[in-house]
Amino acid sequence: MLCKVRFVEIQSLTAKIPLYCFGLTLSADRKLVLGFLQKQSKMVDCGLLTHNREPVPLKHIEVDLQVQGHVAAVTSTLQYVNEEEHPLEAVFVFPMPSGAALCQFSAKIGDQEIVAEVQEKQEAREQYDDALSSGEQAFLLEESEESADVFKLSVGSLPPGQSAAITFIYITELSVEADHSLRFCLPTVLNPRYTPAGTSAGIVSEITSSSTGIPYSLSFTAHITSPNPITKVESKCPLEPLMFLNTDQTKAKVSLCADHKFNRDVELYLYYQNPHQLTAIVEAGAPTAQPGSLMGDPVVMVSFYPEFPESVMSSVSSCGEFVFVMDRSGSMSDMMYNGPDAQKRIECARDTLLLLLKSLPVGCFFNIYGFGSDYESFFPKSVQYTQDTMEQAVKKVKEMRADMGGTEILRPLEHIYTQDCIPNHPRQLFIFTDGEVGNTKDVLHCVRRNADFHRCFSFGIGEGASSALITGLAENSSGHAQFITGAERMQAKVMQSLRYALQPAVIDITEDWSGVSFTPLSPPIKTLFHGQRALIYAQLKGEECQKPDAKGKISVRYRLGDQDVSNTVNFSLKPAENSGLAIHRLGARSLIRSLERDEQDDGADKEALKARVVELSKQSGVSSSHTAFIAVHKGSGQAVKGPMMPRRIHADLMLGCSLRSFHLCRASPFDIFLPQTPEAPKDLLLQLISLQKASGCWEMESKLAEVFGRTEKKLMKKIPAQVKPDVWATLLALIWLHGFKIDAQVEWQILAMKAVAWIRTQKVVNQSECVRVGNVLLGCQVKEDALGL
Repeated sequence: MLCKVRFVEIQSLTAKIPLYCFGLTLSADRKLVLGFLQKQSKMVDCGLLTHNREPVPLKHIEVDLQVQGHVAAVTSTLQYVNEEEHPLEAVFVFPMPSGAALCQFSAKIGDQEIVAEVQEKQEAREQYDDALSSGEQAFLLEESEESADVFKLSVGSLPPGQSAAITFIYITELSVEADHSLRFCLPTVLNPRYTPAGTSAGIVSEITSSSTGIPYSLSFTAHITSPNPITKVESKCPLEPLMFLNTDQTKAKVSLCADHKFNRDVELYLYYQNPHQLTAIVEAGAPTAQPGSLMGDPVVMVSFYPEFPESVMSSVSSCGEFVFVMDRSGSMSDMMYNGPDAQKRIECARDTLLLLLKSLPVGCFFNIYGFGSDYESFFPKSVQYTQDTMEQAVKKVKEMRADMGGTEILRPLEHIYTQDCIPNHPRQLFIFTDGEVGNTKDVLHCVRRNADFHRCFSFGIGEGASSALITGLAENSSGHAQFITGAERMQAKVMQSLRYALQPAVIDITEDWSGVSFTPLSPPIKTLFHGQRALIYAQLKGEECQKPDAKGKISVRYRLGDQDVSNTVNFSLKPAENSGLAIHRLGARSLIRSLERDEQDDGADKEALKARVVELSKQSGVSSSHTAFIAVHKGSGQAVKGPMMPRRIHADLMLGCSLRSFHLCRASPFDIFLPQTPEAPKDLLLQLISLQKASGCWEMESKLAEVFGRTEKKLMKKIPAQVKPDVWATLLALIWLHGFKIDAQVEWQILAMKAVAWIRTQKVVNQSECVRVGNVLLGCQVKEDALGL
């Protein structure tokens, strides 16, 4: 007998969701109910559960990764068994990288395989309901209404004792890391998404967990092909040795070790030679598709990854309005990772805000917002950066707690956008969140409406942050996104983004094609920062594509600083090897996403745009917000009869889910927050940073002497003649940074540049002598020119 649960709204839950637990028992109008805290703090069913509150067993996951240059096709097969005495309907929820395109889904029940087809979403839902009421096995796979990086699979009428193998294929672009590697991530967790009051329950999720660990096995293999030679493949997970499959090392294979524990994201970092080289890959159309259609014609993918010269990297702007928006919801009290040295997310955020405040240029404007169920700002509006305003902000940062309830990011953003922009000070938003938001599409629409007045640098904190939210914030405002996972230092990635915000960016980007007729599939590129890459998709048309020796050429022209630059690549129109139409489908996904964004604009012809999206989705087999995958197995089942009943599960079965680890929903008459006390800087580097003045200098004091392992009296005894104490202190700080913290240079480089600029204003007559004495005093061997003086 199928069961039904009543769905209610939840405000915030903070536990993570292991992949094997996504979903719940039995559906109610296909909406997810994965938790609700009643006034007595009781929980409704969560996880993929039977009516006896046991998980539907997931036995094995098999993942095959096919990489072609900068894109990847991922095939995942999940094997389930219904060990109950009753047929089950279950909902399985899984995350997907932002920008990924789901393009194929099939299910095998026993010996029978069912392949899904793409249909308009409402038609697919009605067909699914009709199949269930007739006793037929059915599968419905659809994109979440709230966030494009979450998919929901409804498994209908799985017979007792029966096994089910569910296979889905998606394609995605690989992100570029700071060291020029390409990153692929297989998510294991999807953080619960906060849903604001007055909206639908959406994709809020909670978990159960086996006390004996992950109850299933995983196999993972990656096949890599690149236009340029592959130099290495790395991972934070244990890998088998890399195997090259040809002599020029453009093809390789690597697998996850068999004893891997699937308790964190599986990440691969791929390194190619000549990463900044403009490349183009042509993919043949499907033989069965109509010539002239998107899937019937060849499609080209151009990888554009501009190189920034040192002259640009060393230039820093002194203007701007910097608005830091910090998640202070309950989940920010979670640990950054599982380990003895792990900090809480809010602690890392405080340290990072301190570093940002010290690194801002004199004369800029800034403000800091904290948000949860509500929001607050340090100042009524952005203030000029001075010693006084910086000290006020530092004091408030040290008092910040993860004590603001849920994760409602839309309201503070709307408030920020109502503030008048400051002339000649471009507005730059730095948004920090663990991504637990249920109204992602509304947030991104708000950001896009205001894209002409700001750009956004977004940071996803911890495993499972929503890639759709974090990446979408940046993409919709010509900004830059970063993810901080595992033991990575938040400070390093955030300071990298601050450099981007202060440096010139690639602008005025144009594409010149020759030798080919084409239809663009990608939106125009507006801005690229250092370390960013763009993929350009185009449908190739015309008879020239049929000639065996036909050539095409594309030149990408842009402006960087005061320079006009052009990159050109010649490419053969002869298609590459069959790659499963991954490039076609990513091109289709790019066009579909553009049309979906256009639907949000005021005055848009929504019906016409929807019809075009549905047409493209069905033609390419790529998922969209208006379509779903539907598969029905015509069997001899009997119609489902009888009422659907709710089931409950006690809170003590939740993973880490005591009153210490989640916040109560707004329906509760009370909230519980654990007291926290401010902590001192975690290391000497942060202590040094905390003592720097807004101008860039340090003053001689006992706390600074502690960083150097000396007394203030000893430091002053060695001061060279005619040198002021603050100049001496600043020179010692620079020597210490270069001598002992060079590995963390990305974190302190900007504030060191401020210090150097300040020293130059002091006209130090015996600077070389100061550096020599400082080296002896601190036990360093730093050369004067290394300090940038």
